[in-house]
Amino acid sequence: MAPGEFLLGVDGGGTRCRARLCDGSGGVLAEAAAGPANLRLGLEASLGAVLDAVRRCLAIADLDAAALARSAACLALAGASEPAERSAALKRRLPFRHTLITTDAHAACVGAHRGEDGGVVIAGTGSIGWAIVRGQHYRVGGWGLLLSDEGSGAWLGAEAMRRVLRACDGRIGWSRMLNRLFEQFGDDPHAIVRWAAAAKPRDFAALAPAVLDGAASGDATASVLVRQAAEHLDRLGLRLVALGAGRIALCGGLAAHLEPWLAPELRRHLVPPAGDALDGALQLARAAAPVVAPEAQDEHGA
Repeated sequence: MAPGEFLLGVDGGGTRCRARLCDGSGGVLAEAAAGPANLRLGLEASLGAVLDAVRRCLAIADLDAAALARSAACLALAGASEPAERSAALKRRLPFRHTLITTDAHAACVGAHRGEDGGVVIAGTGSIGWAIVRGQHYRVGGWGLLLSDEGSGAWLGAEAMRRVLRACDGRIGWSRMLNRLFEQFGDDPHAIVRWAAAAKPRDFAALAPAVLDGAASGDATASVLVRQAAEHLDRLGLRLVALGAGRIALCGGLAAHLEPWLAPELRRHLVPPAGDALDGALQLARAAAPVVAPEAQDEHGA
């Protein structure tokens, strides 16, 4: 890269997005976070969160907005795996010299294996499996909470609240974890229904810690849910293995909590991630940046 240029990586998920600004040699200048940046939940809000995190990086690095016109950026965003969402984002005029938009799972896979072949199973607000094998990309799951995302934080929260309502009906018995969740809604099932009608995946995921805590303390209902979550992740990972990904990294906020529950068949393929999605996004930004004069701009430039 030419002197005075910058690299920018963004990892945008259903709960928050993170941005990391580096100089041309890869030295970290700043890192900041902002709100959720899942394209499925709204293009304007997602890109707004991205730019908010980027502006915070500029402030930390004591740089003005002109630095963005000298930046190669990779925006690795949840929801960018959907062609229509990614296409809409690519049409937006962004302030960077060059912009690559891809999914956060792709960047996580690149970061976890430093660009080498391998796969990732991500268990965060949502869930997805992604692998790169001999130049081919494979995606398993991650179709959104309504139809997919099994084993994720949002899935755990939604499944727990279903069981709260079943306990209210008398269809299943109460447990300490279910009582704890019910109390958060004033012991009112109608309050749960009203909340769920407007809740986002991150709102359901905010309930997952109660399930994990319940399983850790021996709550039978919570333990069943965590075991089921792990089984869903097993299926994601073993499908990637069948596709040729011999090394699987478990990533996301639930990774450490769910790893002990995974099947031995998958665990023997697990490797620690070498880096995270921000590392992957920066690697992709550097690889995709065109070798042109600093003042030249592409269709996404300022």
